[in-house]
Amino acid sequence: MIKAFSLIHGAKTLELHDKITPDEIITKEEIEEIESSSKYIETENEIGININFIRTDTEHINNEPVSLIIKGKLLVTQREYNFRAFEDTYKKLQQHKVRDGDDIYLMLLDTRIDYDADLIESITEKISIISKDLLSSKQHKKETLLKIAALQSKTILIRENIIEKQRILSAMMKSKMFPKEDYDIMTVMLSDANSILDHTNFNFQRLEYLQNTFLGLVNMEQNRVIKLFTVLTVIFMPPTLIASMYGMNFKYMPELSKPWGYPVAIAMMLGSSVITLLFFRNRKWI
Repeated sequence: MIKAFSLIHGAKTLELHDKITPDEIITKEEIEEIESSSKYIETENEIGININFIRTDTEHINNEPVSLIIKGKLLVTQREYNFRAFEDTYKKLQQHKVRDGDDIYLMLLDTRIDYDADLIESITEKISIISKDLLSSKQHKKETLLKIAALQSKTILIRENIIEKQRILSAMMKSKMFPKEDYDIMTVMLSDANSILDHTNFNFQRLEYLQNTFLGLVNMEQNRVIKLFTVLTVIFMPPTLIASMYGMNFKYMPELSKPWGYPVAIAMMLGSSVITLLFFRNRKWI
């Protein structure tokens, strides 16, 4: 899909202008293979920007490549998805007077950064919900750990995306093709990107804390169960020993012919269990 903004024609969608040749349009695969050092390319009369936009219209967020060309008063964008940021930029164009393609690009990038901030805030809310559930729940399920891992992946993706925008903004501020009044706008946008990056770092630290807390609680639960089984095993060892002794097939055993032999054996087994249990409680092992 090729979208173009033109102040000359005042149209949202424009066929390839004579200022933009077909050779300048690249495929999605070529955009994805572009090295980070080639995300921003500037010549004497043209600026080429290759950037990833976060796509959130699916269950999992993904990076989708977008290629932009600023040439004269024209901004051409090449992408496969009609991102919400573009739609909102269209609406802003009807309310604000812009001069050329670089103004539209700055408006588009600013809108996208605002959406990144909203996305980070939504992740922060989800982290708070998981934190409350983790502390209040008595049973810690596998789904909770999977939710934490999913939020970690999203946070990493957003962090990489913001770092990419920082590098592009830094390159733009070194350019001589942008008007001087645009540098104040780019400075504010760079500051916003830095704030979002700090927020992503904070969220990632919280997620690591929740992950460690979850694993710690699960380990405590497992240790409690193992401890319980160990105590039960030790408690029943003396009765098992007594029962084994009287289960041996010897012909001459003093207690076999006595009427009190059976109840005494039962009493010995119960007594040994009670004594072991009292010993454990006195040591505060259970």
